[in-house]
Amino acid sequence: MPRVVLVHDWLTGMRGGEKCLEPACRRWPDAKIYTLLHRRGSVVESIERLRPHTSLLGKLPGVSHYYRYLLPLMPAAARWPIRDCDLVLSFSHCIAKAAMAPLGVPHVSYCFTPMRYAWHLRNAYFHGIKGKMLSPLLRRLRDWDCHTAERVTNFIAISHTIQTRIRECYGRPSTVIYPPVDTDFYTPAAMPRGEFYLLVSAFVPYKRFDLAVKACTKLGRKLIVIGRGPEEKWLKSLAGPTVQFLGWQPDDVIRNHYRQARALLFPAEEDFGIVPVEAQACGCPVIAYGVGGAVETIRPLGRFNATGVLFEHQTVEAMIDAITRFEDHRSDFDPIDAVNNAAPFSGVRYERELFGFVNDVLNRPLSQAA
Repeated sequence: MPRVVLVHDWLTGMRGGEKCLEPACRRWPDAKIYTLLHRRGSVVESIERLRPHTSLLGKLPGVSHYYRYLLPLMPAAARWPIRDCDLVLSFSHCIAKAAMAPLGVPHVSYCFTPMRYAWHLRNAYFHGIKGKMLSPLLRRLRDWDCHTAERVTNFIAISHTIQTRIRECYGRPSTVIYPPVDTDFYTPAAMPRGEFYLLVSAFVPYKRFDLAVKACTKLGRKLIVIGRGPEEKWLKSLAGPTVQFLGWQPDDVIRNHYRQARALLFPAEEDFGIVPVEAQACGCPVIAYGVGGAVETIRPLGRFNATGVLFEHQTVEAMIDAITRFEDHRSDFDPIDAVNNAAPFSGVRYERELFGFVNDVLNRPLSQAA
């Protein structure tokens, strides 16, 4: 059994990145895991029992409540004492890929995206005066991000969208391995579809939940919103009486809503987007912004066995038009088509491809890294 070191940006909840990490923790139960910060009890037992080692930022009182504001300090904190291992496997959208493997040890980075705050979504996070003030910092972050990419021997991209970004930002090739979706848990059920639309995710700027909230408010359509995050207060201020916020909910509650919703609304430009695949696995169609991972996971209206509707612009008007088109063609969507479309993204497939890739890296000379 190889001596494996796992690295993850931060561990504060079981979101998509943590669901990618978890199979590796089961595969290598004696692995060491390093992260910037860890909120105890926030992730599943298979991760918790590895007792993640944190950076100096992880020692700050209550840091899990404000770590997003510490972005300028994160590069300096990403200096974990990694040694005595055969493989470093990082899961990174921000900092983890900066881990320094010992000399002669391969570093495989499962890349969710190059640092979105500094690259393709910097205007979504830092716009207006704030963006101008932070421009020098973001430029330094991009330089740092490019420099630390040299520490990675092999990149894995979570989608073809991210494969393109890795090539554009780092000038590096990568292999696409889609993230796991629990298609054994997310399944359809014999219950009627309700008359509500659904949003599920963290409330952060690039998710663009405001588009869905405004669209459903204008149309007078019932919308159920599941999630929490820094934009919660603002989103609630936009919502009319047909929009209901449930806060964050356990997986079984989310599954029940997938099973009953008219459609999932997904207005984000996402790197991959596990939520739309979970919804389809439950037979739920998806109305999504047609950029990024959505074009790889949703069969749009007009194609054979369509599983959703894609819209071209991130505007309220475009989302209203997409909802209207969906309603006009609602009978064209068969839940079985959605379930079948989600099936190839299973966790079994993910583990086979990821661990097969890692074994191949371990069994060939480091000089052949890509």
